[in-house]
Amino acid sequence: MKTFYTHARIFRNGGFETGRLVVEEGRVVADGDPQPGDRVVDLGGLSLVPGLVDVHVHLREPGFPQKETIASGTAAAAAGGYTTVCSMPNLNPAPDTVEHLGEQLAIIRRDAAVRVVPYGTITLGQRGCGELADFAALAPYVVGFSDDGRGVQSGALMEEAMRRAAAVGKPIVAHCEVDDLLRGGYIHEGTYCREHGHRGISSESEWRQVERDIALAERTGCQYHVCHVSTKESVALVREAKARGLRVSCETGPHYLLLCDEQLQEEGRFKMNPPLRSRADREALLEGIADGTIEVVATDHAPHTAEEKSRGLAGSAMGIVGLETAFPLLYKYLVCEGVIGFDRLMALMSANPRRIFGLGGGVEPGQEADFTVLDLDARYEIDPAAFRSKGRATPFAGWEVQGRAVLTVVGGREVFDVMPQMR
Repeated sequence: MKTFYTHARIFRNGGFETGRLVVEEGRVVADGDPQPGDRVVDLGGLSLVPGLVDVHVHLREPGFPQKETIASGTAAAAAGGYTTVCSMPNLNPAPDTVEHLGEQLAIIRRDAAVRVVPYGTITLGQRGCGELADFAALAPYVVGFSDDGRGVQSGALMEEAMRRAAAVGKPIVAHCEVDDLLRGGYIHEGTYCREHGHRGISSESEWRQVERDIALAERTGCQYHVCHVSTKESVALVREAKARGLRVSCETGPHYLLLCDEQLQEEGRFKMNPPLRSRADREALLEGIADGTIEVVATDHAPHTAEEKSRGLAGSAMGIVGLETAFPLLYKYLVCEGVIGFDRLMALMSANPRRIFGLGGGVEPGQEADFTVLDLDARYEIDPAAFRSKGRATPFAGWEVQGRAVLTVVGGREVFDVMPQMR
């Protein structure tokens, strides 16, 4: 049986074309005419795009199901229009061996609503120091290697990690943070920090390690990706590395593109790592997505319990959720306001992460049928109480947004569907 998604605005080759998409046995197939027994879904002129991809998501399981589970996190991903997410290794046990990774893979097979591709750790125990994980054994099962949440402090250890990653054809995906430069900080070292008596995190704590790692990537030939870039210096370093032809890429998050430290409030929902930076940093990030220096937007979806996020800026856990808010925020405040075009947003949220990380799916014949149907005219307020994620902490609560996923299809399976509500 085939399914015909008709009367769609299909996003292909950088623009929309009116037509239909045909799916059979989980893949997109060439167009044809429906036969008896085939299913026809009339999309009524809605927009059909290749499924969104988030390469930086914390699903918290195994180890921390009170914060999030693979079931709840991937339900949130599907509702946000994501068909593939890459899960970070801040888990218990950390995925530093095939045996430990196997616990996560078993839950993914049982509970995941969308495709979940995990990271392996760089170091044993994800400590950012000590011994390296077994890259060769983990490589067939992971998208790359990361110690997200910790920077690898030793340059010699990171160089060896890059050599091992290059040998197995996987990227190093780095949380860049120099521990000696943190000095107990928890928000950006800027005007708000000084005026309100907080401890600041310097920009140098990020960009200094980016600088080191780019030099190591050049020496080793490793594919290198920088997590959640937040400073203007990091953007400049990546831009220069790309100009020299290095295999270097980076991501930033919606919150760094839309907020700066001038908008901080004394609430845990404004606390994340890296922190919201200065207006100048935000402007540099916007320039970076416009000129292609920053090729990926990732949410760094990092759920915590309500109690963990209730202790203000100083005492709350670091991390906010973002899977259910990323697209409508960026569509409203970047595309609708003319900062970037829709084609660039799709590159940042779908095409580029697929290309950089070797992920499949899409809307072309022969590809696995991973796509999202969007209602680009939908206007509403962000309401954390309606989230499918267990996490509720977002600095965007109450923001007016536009655009939402109404149907998410993964391998031909409809994993999220609010279309009946629209009919």
